[in-house]
Formats: sequence, C-alpha cells, structure tokens
Amino acid sequence: MRIASRILAGLAVSVLASVAQAQQYPEKAIRMIVPFPPGGGTDVVSRIVAAKLGELTGWTVVAENKPGSGGSVGLGLAAKAKADGYTIVMAQNANLVINPILGKANYDPIADFQPIVLTASAPQVLVVSKTSPIKSIKDLLTAAKAKPNAIKFATPGVGTSSHLAGELLQQRAEVKFMHVPYKGTSQAIPDLMGGRVDVYVASVPSAMAHIQEGTMRPLAVFADRRSSDLPDVPTLEELGIKDSAAVTWWGMAAPAGTPDAIVKRLSTEINRVLQLPDTKEKLKMAGAEAIGGTVQEFSALIKSDVPKWTAVIKGANVKSDD
Repeated sequence: MRIASRILAGLAVSVLASVAQAQQYPEKAIRMIVPFPPGGGTDVVSRIVAAKLGELTGWTVVAENKPGSGGSVGLGLAAKAKADGYTIVMAQNANLVINPILGKANYDPIADFQPIVLTASAPQVLVVSKTSPIKSIKDLLTAAKAKPNAIKFATPGVGTSSHLAGELLQQRAEVKFMHVPYKGTSQAIPDLMGGRVDVYVASVPSAMAHIQEGTMRPLAVFADRRSSDLPDVPTLEELGIKDSAAVTWWGMAAPAGTPDAIVKRLSTEINRVLQLPDTKEKLKMAGAEAIGGTVQEFSALIKSDVPKWTAVIKGANVKSDD
C-alpha cells in the first residue's frame, strides 16, 4: 500500500508540475521552422499563423525559413530539437509523409513528431493553358485512353504532392500520362503556356493567380467537395473518379516528447487563431482554407496518409532519384 501511495503521489506531483509548466509557458520566444523558402505557399501560411498567434496571445513567435530537400531539412531540424515547446514546425503532407516514404528524409512521420493542429488545406487542381484543345476531364481521359503516354503531364517535381495527385488520377481512371517533372512551378508554367506540356497539377494557391488572370483553365479539383476558391470547378469525385482526393495540407507539429500540457496549450491558441475572420480571409486569399481541430484528429490524418500514399508510390513505381 505504501508503494502504491508513493506511486500515486509521484504521478500527482508530475501532473501538477506539467500544469504549472503549461501555465508559465512560454517564457521566451517560440521558434517556428518554415521548411521552404520565402514566398511559397508554406511560407505564406506559416507567417499568417505566426503573426496572428503573436497578436492574439502576446507571445513572440519567430518564423525561420529552413529550406532544402523538398522540406526535409526543416523537418529534420525540428525532429532533433529539444522537446520543450520552444521549437515548432509548419509541416505539410509532402515533407512530413511523402518524403520519408520516398527515402528522402531521415525522420519518421509518426515516431519523431508530436502533432499539434491541422492549420489549413488546399486541394490540388488540374489545369491546362487557355489555348488548350482539352476542355474537360472527359476530353483528357478520352485522349489518354486513345494514346497512352501521349498526354504530357507536368508537375513541380518528382514525389511532390502534385506529382502524386496526378499518379492517383491515372491509377483511379486507368490511364497513363507521360510525367514531365520540373524543379518548381515557375519552370513548369511557361512550358504549359507554350504548349510543350498538356496538363499541369498544382496546389490551388500556386495556380490561383493564373486562373484569375485567365491564362490557365481549371478542369477539376482533387477533393471530396468543391473548393470555396473555385466554386465553379467540379471535383474529380463529381466526375465519377472515386477516391481521388489529394489535398495539400499544412499542420503544426513539435518534436516527439513535447509535454502534453504545452501541446494542448498550443493547439488551443492556434485553433483560436484559425477561427478569426481575418485569419480565414488571409488564408483564403492565399488559396488555402483554415481548418483547425484536435490533436487527435491531426494525428489520425497523418496515420491514414502514410498507407494511402505508400500504395500510390508503389503502384506508380515512383523513385526519389527519377
């Protein structure tokens, strides 16, 4: 009985210490690692959230760009950081989930990170140039079935979310395109406009300006429901291609082992930020939708994405050095 009492007393002290730590947190600046260069979608989402989190709480949140290896450098730094709540990272499915499957990362998406909250998401969109003879998904699939590998399908790189969305479409629709990988959106778009490639898969934020200008024509979004940014563009699901959702999501994470009370505090405050009309509007202008939710919901998403994209990658025989 004495041993049991001591154990219970020890647990009570530990819980109280954890609560006290969370109440005092943060006592210094919080470092938010942004694993991509300035100006991209992840950077924009990160800085909107960091700025609003600082305004709402009075905390000092410093966004630091740590690009490299498709986001793996920044995630690797976060995984190795001290698990005290003073280093967090804006992860996305491409670097947190897909890169490890491709062997392009030295971290485990589940074992090395503590999910905090899903911050935003944006579906992938299939676009053609304004002068393309392809007017619909039906046109695209009819052409692809008539001549396999004739349709040139551009993406911002091998193993990117856009690439895997295109592979998912091919697998679900039972067609075959010719993949033409580039080193980013800025390199791919001129070739799309010039007719050197036929279709391009991009995140809504990266394609939005071109769609609004009328230089790109969207054919469909890879989502379960229509994008609020592109309400007139049908989903692939609507067009009869089932289980074809492929979104880019952004979520805040911390190193594994970060105290639960601090994780809960961060999740609560970031959820408050995501409910602000100003935050929602700024994210919408960037082509993303504010999400939010519980730690458990974000954790479940990560765990479900791992087998989904593993199957797509194996089915398409995608190699990181392609």
